[in-house]
Amino acid sequence: MRRTLAFGALLITLGGCSFIPNYERPALPVAGQYPLGAKQSVPGTPSVADLEWQSFFRSPVSRELITLALDNNRDLRVAVENIATAQANFHIQNASLFPAINAAGSGQFQRTPADVSGSGSVYHLREYSLGASAMSYELDLFGKIRSQAKQAEEQSFSTAETRWSTQISLIAQVESEYLAWLADEEAVRLSEDTARAQKHSFDLRKMTMSQGSGNELDVAQAETTYRTAQASVARYTRQAGQDMDELVLLIGASIPDRLRGQMMAEIGLKSHQLFPPVTAGLPSDLLQRRPDVRAAEYTLLAANANIGAARAAFYPSVTLTGSGGAASSGLNHLFKPGQASLLFEPQVSVPIFDAGKNLASLDTAEIEKRIEIANYEKAIQSAFHDVSDALIARAAYTSQLRAQEKLVEADQRYYDLSKARFETGADNFLNVLVAQNSLFSAQLDLVTLRLSERQNLVSLYKALGGGWVRPGLVEASAK
Repeated sequence: MRRTLAFGALLITLGGCSFIPNYERPALPVAGQYPLGAKQSVPGTPSVADLEWQSFFRSPVSRELITLALDNNRDLRVAVENIATAQANFHIQNASLFPAINAAGSGQFQRTPADVSGSGSVYHLREYSLGASAMSYELDLFGKIRSQAKQAEEQSFSTAETRWSTQISLIAQVESEYLAWLADEEAVRLSEDTARAQKHSFDLRKMTMSQGSGNELDVAQAETTYRTAQASVARYTRQAGQDMDELVLLIGASIPDRLRGQMMAEIGLKSHQLFPPVTAGLPSDLLQRRPDVRAAEYTLLAANANIGAARAAFYPSVTLTGSGGAASSGLNHLFKPGQASLLFEPQVSVPIFDAGKNLASLDTAEIEKRIEIANYEKAIQSAFHDVSDALIARAAYTSQLRAQEKLVEADQRYYDLSKARFETGADNFLNVLVAQNSLFSAQLDLVTLRLSERQNLVSLYKALGGGWVRPGLVEASAK
């Protein structure tokens, strides 16, 4: 009994062995601050990372469109199912730590004719058995199975982070497409207003020429500006229709009619009505905020666990197979004393010569870890680049928008003065058309610039990790 207990204690001690290397997070491969040209903070404003999307996107329509997409988008559904698959793979690996026990029952009946039996009489055989069996259970003495289970677990965490990344990208795509639709619809309205005004001028020039006080040059110039505005109406109408079609695809369902009416009401809203003022935080925050960075680190942890499994392959493995129950030649004797049956088959395998297979497997595992370190560092650098790019653009958009708004105001004064001078006979009609075209072009440029500025905010939100604050699974795994 003492030897049995001592052997059991030894197995328990060996079962605690693990050859997984201690994990140390690689150093941050980027600067500690974003570029000087990046506008990083606004006093008294929260970080984007601390805002959930419901708070970042102020438009009720945006929030409802995003909710529809989260419920119906097929890419997101696939990402969710991938998590379930990864978790199932982890449970499969983890189950190998425990023996598989099966209940089994059998019966055998055999009749051998007298001329074949060898005894000269008919031979009858009946056998019955009932019991349980453990199928080839490997004792995890050196942590190989636990290392494989750890690897599968880290991969499931990585897949879960990929799902968050898919969700953040989906939200950003929906909002960006909705902003494009708002801008194109605003451009449609602006083009229609300009086309109506230029149609009036064109009709007036034709009437004036028919009365003998105009000339064909004025009519041709008026028609040119009118047809240009007509083409703009068709162009932006087409783009708005394509925007709506893309929105439906992203959402994965039709947009309710009542929501379409609300969308029309939001055309022309100011940026501060759509988004709050935000700040970016520090590059180190990206390690916890960006799902793709977190996913890369979980993949690195999985590669680290795989080294433990490769190291354990150099050590002996012990496999146990056993069964127990009762056996008898008759059912009435099956459960009587003395009918117990037992089979126990331990097997020890010690690697002696494998032509370098285990060593090559370990080399491969260590190389894969170095590859995943590089992928992790690249993910951080890409995240840093995305954020700094968005911040630099945001700083420039502020001054560019202000300048463009001043240009529209100047063009409006130019047009009003040219029109007034023409109506008093102090100037010709050509200057009115030039001023009108200049104003129309500046207004369209302002719509496009506002769209770019708003989409830059969405890009910043996405680059900073989308505003989800979740428990730090990476930190727990790294301990």
